[in-house]
Amino acid sequence: MTPVCPKPCEPALETRSSVRAARRIAPLARLPVFMGLAGKRAIVAGGSPAAAWKAELLAACGARVIVLAVDASPEMRDLCQREPVAGTLELQTHCWKAEDLAGAAVAVADAQGDEEAEAFATAARRLGVPVNVIDKPAYCDFQFGSIVNRSPVIVSISTDGAAPILGQALRRRIEAMLPRHVGAWAKAAGQFRTRLVAYVPDTATRRAFWEQFVDRLFGSGDETVPSLDALLQTACDEQRAGSITFVGAGPGDAEMLTLKAVRVLQSADTILFDPAVSDDVLEMARREAARIPLHRRPSHSMANDGRATVQLMIRLAREGRHVVRINPGTPENNRMAAAAIAAVKAAGVPHTIVGGIETSSASARIRAFEQHGYTANDGKSSCNPTVAAPSH
Repeated sequence: MTPVCPKPCEPALETRSSVRAARRIAPLARLPVFMGLAGKRAIVAGGSPAAAWKAELLAACGARVIVLAVDASPEMRDLCQREPVAGTLELQTHCWKAEDLAGAAVAVADAQGDEEAEAFATAARRLGVPVNVIDKPAYCDFQFGSIVNRSPVIVSISTDGAAPILGQALRRRIEAMLPRHVGAWAKAAGQFRTRLVAYVPDTATRRAFWEQFVDRLFGSGDETVPSLDALLQTACDEQRAGSITFVGAGPGDAEMLTLKAVRVLQSADTILFDPAVSDDVLEMARREAARIPLHRRPSHSMANDGRATVQLMIRLAREGRHVVRINPGTPENNRMAAAAIAAVKAAGVPHTIVGGIETSSASARIRAFEQHGYTANDGKSSCNPTVAAPSH
């Protein structure tokens, strides 16, 4: 077994006085807590479609769900007749009673009105059972957030009941950002942890390994997790070897970036960006990444600036950085990007290409020409081929 090659790492030191003086967190409307329910009893009172979703959610956590409903909706009946993905579901066709709640880990109700909501909440609290009444936050000890499920990676979003639609919109955005296979990688990380401590006793080196692990998850697109032995060998061989990724920003709207482009931006160490790339697009990048604008200097030709850019990218990559070069459109159709790709390939530096969404809209190219003196496809003007770029 070849351990991860040690790398210098000096964690920031904090004095006790500085830790006491710094406020670590702002006030929270709710405490985000993830509760283990596997094998525990959960009560759902009510047979509505809303109650069916809560029952399905509790069963997915491995709970033994008892549904109490005289008149269950078709959704609830169908749910209780199906085999759950985890846990169990049992439908009992009677109204809830206080004794039904005894010994439950949680209790959820879809109450018909405030009177029933108050009675249910009071009965549950007397028995020490955390309670949730659907759509009635005044009677709730806890609330269900909007969920992104990549189990064991779980993201829950709460607006404290103030803006459910906002919570759902945030969930959709996070869904788009997290690859489907992140759960498999998280499970593998849990399996690797104990063995890694034995193989790599140095804390700083283990941290470097996990950073590489995460970079590979988000940067490579691999759905299958390599073995720990393979990851350790790769980590030692690469010595944090750098790479270059050419990214297309598409037509300029951040919401039209491809998912792969967003993931690459969020794993970058250094980003070299064309002036025509919008701030909204750059906002999608990793906060800690160094950002270098590629402004053409008046005394330099486009070719000279292209060579200087390539030399800079190669140098940074050989220093072990993940370098991203981003331009409007897609790299394959960008003259300077295509030349840079050829030069990087000739230099033997690892590189990948992430294409952007193409657009036939002339307005985007006209804006780029007006703002920067050249078109969004790097000098190949399609909005007016007879117009030459102004001399500087």
